[in-house]
Amino acid sequence: MAPSVLIRGEGVAACCCAHLLNRASVPLIVETADRPRVPAIMLGEATQKLLADVFERRDLFDRLPRINKRIVGWGKNSSPIALPHSAVVVSEESLLDRIQSGILRPNPSSDREAAWTIFASRPLPSSSEEHHFGSRLATASAVQLKNGCDPGACWIESLAHGWLFLLPGAGRAWLLSVGDTAATLLSQSRLIAEQIAETSAPRGTFPSHPRILQPLCDPGWLACGTAALGFDPLCGDGTGHAIREAILASAVVRAAIDGADVSALIAHYRTRLLAGFKRHLEACRQFYQAGLSGPWWDQELSSLDRGLDWCTRQLERSPGFRFRLSGFALEAID
Repeated sequence: MAPSVLIRGEGVAACCCAHLLNRASVPLIVETADRPRVPAIMLGEATQKLLADVFERRDLFDRLPRINKRIVGWGKNSSPIALPHSAVVVSEESLLDRIQSGILRPNPSSDREAAWTIFASRPLPSSSEEHHFGSRLATASAVQLKNGCDPGACWIESLAHGWLFLLPGAGRAWLLSVGDTAATLLSQSRLIAEQIAETSAPRGTFPSHPRILQPLCDPGWLACGTAALGFDPLCGDGTGHAIREAILASAVVRAAIDGADVSALIAHYRTRLLAGFKRHLEACRQFYQAGLSGPWWDQELSSLDRGLDWCTRQLERSPGFRFRLSGFALEAID
């Protein structure tokens, strides 16, 4: 019988790993982890296609609210511009209901010892620590839109001490406030405040700056999804990244079980995630540099520069890629 794989977590990354490994007839041990759900997620076309490919379903996003444009006020004295966009809006709980379909059945009492562990949730290996590149915090608040506000648009605005993102959804809209409090940012807003009739109390505070686990993997385990990387919601589709990490993590584990060189597989996984994280930091830097000047923006830019330097040093020590994905499996590069 094939060696078992332990999956810790129950988010999108864990579901993708479980589905792909189950489809490859790899025995699973699942430990779910209860945590707060994100109230609203915007999924672009590329992420929708990834999920549809992984789960082999074209109906995953039926009857969901759709976003067809972004209205952006970014930078000093900038006039709002409307840009075409194509995305759906869904709560994390609803998304998981659509993709789980019983694939994550907790069985922590299994007497089989796992050959590999995929950490898609805390607790993480004691040998790892998170590196944080920024200090920005975010809050999510339910809001009621004014009559006439376009339900097919999302809105984003930079302000002196942070930024706002307004996302309509099914039955309610959500306001993401990054930096200062929602009330303070709305008091300065010229664009988003005009769309909101009423704001509810924020649902707690959470970090929204880029962060990465180090090490990301070692022989016998991999970190995946939010357990591995944290992305700034401004310029990173965190769900899309989590899916890609899950596809790669599952492929690495399958290749290791089939007898491929574990050291080479681990190095490939680490380098791929580092390279993706660096690209995210570069995109963040472009947006934050174009935002506004001032202490808050300067501090976050400095943190992003520190992250880019750190990634560059890590990648300089990484070997070249020896594998590539073919569908959902890894193959060696000659």
